Amino acid sequence: MVPQTEWKIVLIDDEPGIRKVTAIVLEDWGYQVETAENGEAGLKACAAFLPQIVITDIKMPGMDGLCVLETIGNDHPDMVVIVMTAFGDVDTAIRALQLDASDFITKPVNDQALGLALDRAKKRYTSAKKIREYTSRLETGWSSATETLMKKYRFQEQIINRSMNGIIACGMDDFIRIINPAAQEMFGVTAEQVMGKKTLKDLMPVGEYERILDALKSGRYGGKDRINMMEVVMQSSMGQQIPVRVSASVMFDAGDDNGLLFCVRDLRKIRRMEREMADQEKTLHQDKIMSLGKLAASVVHEINNPLSGILNYLKLMAKLLDKGQIVEKQDKFSSFLDIAISEISRCSDILSNLLTFSRKSPISYGPVQVKDLVERCVKISGHKFELQNIELHVDIEDRIPDILADVNQIQQCLINLMFNAMDAMDGPGPVWLFAGFDPGKQQVFIQVKDSGKGISQKDLPHIFEPFFTTKDEGHGVGLGLSTVYGIMRSHGGDIRVADTSEKGTCFVLEFNKLV
Repeated sequence: MVPQTEWKIVLIDDEPGIRKVTAIVLEDWGYQVETAENGEAGLKACAAFLPQIVITDIKMPGMDGLCVLETIGNDHPDMVVIVMTAFGDVDTAIRALQLDASDFITKPVNDQALGLALDRAKKRYTSAKKIREYTSRLETGWSSATETLMKKYRFQEQIINRSMNGIIACGMDDFIRIINPAAQEMFGVTAEQVMGKKTLKDLMPVGEYERILDALKSGRYGGKDRINMMEVVMQSSMGQQIPVRVSASVMFDAGDDNGLLFCVRDLRKIRRMEREMADQEKTLHQDKIMSLGKLAASVVHEINNPLSGILNYLKLMAKLLDKGQIVEKQDKFSSFLDIAISEISRCSDILSNLLTFSRKSPISYGPVQVKDLVERCVKISGHKFELQNIELHVDIEDRIPDILADVNQIQQCLINLMFNAMDAMDGPGPVWLFAGFDPGKQQVFIQVKDSGKGISQKDLPHIFEPFFTTKDEGHGVGLGLSTVYGIMRSHGGDIRVADTSEKGTCFVLEFNKLV
């Protein structure tokens, strides 16, 4: 086992405060630590410092953490990578695990989660190192049979039994000779039930074992007689199908096939997270559709006025044509035509903004201009404020930095808060929308303040919980604020109630990722 003081870590994060605090904690625990402010600097530190463990943030300018993870996997496959990601960012966590990250921890990072992740990373590094040493011995002809190897090198206790992944070894007769505790738990069997009694084929649905043998022969997954991270399906003793990622190697003794060493990683957790991500996307889209329902009536009114104007001007133009007066009244005809074109453009803008908001699009992070974002939301929902006799006061500071965000999701957050502000009003009154930048915190913020009755102290702790609502039955299912909360946390930001009283409530969206 590597002594604590000999463990080296490279910490990559674009936020100086997080780098400094995390490095102090790691050094207090006895680790040697190098820090880097971005992906490119982190890869240089890895090449020079040669750490056993790398901890990297995911969302960084330039080269992000996923690119760092993939590069390290290619250039330094021995290094174990832990990724840090924002709370609720399930999609990124799934991608990181698919790229073979050891673990992921959410920000803000607490010491307990960091310590557990490091313990798992050290176990993974140590086990992998011993397995490499053992495989090297196999390939140079140190063994004559799997049973002799197990006794001679005592690897079952030292390596296989401690591995977090399932490990299975088969002899020349295809019968299982070794199966570690992780594999036993994965497939719901005991060593006594399978060793010498069942083959690897018995743990797979029909056709999968033949697919693995074909991959070993073809060299498509890492070279001939090897498989590197191939996804297959295996099955438990109860017939339950288990998606797994497999690495395998044919064992040789003096040039002859001596069996198969099989390493299995359970993908059920990743698949479950993928389903949760799909459910989250459905929830976000459901919330957006509910918002569209609220907008429908106001959009009809907003489009009806210009359409009525267009119709009247077209009738006037038709009369001029019928009377043959188009030449002598050409100026008036051109004026009517210009007005009709202008009103048609107005309708087109209204529908274009509505369609952009309603469209179900993949998450895409990029620079977002806060002024444009706020103005677009006002265009979409401004007429609804007018219909309810609510005065919307908009104030946007100059020189607000762009934020790094998915513009569709942040637009959804702001429109949700604007609708909530309208719902909080018992009648006519003002709503204030303010956007600005706090240079001290290096934080962009957007405030939505209503003049309604406020939130009770009893309800305040629960307002961001899914399906919690104070609205009457039929007027809301309680997804709005919980959706906003999830989106903001996945963006590395936050939503909070700055003030609530009988004079109204002020919600604040806070953005920390700036461009």
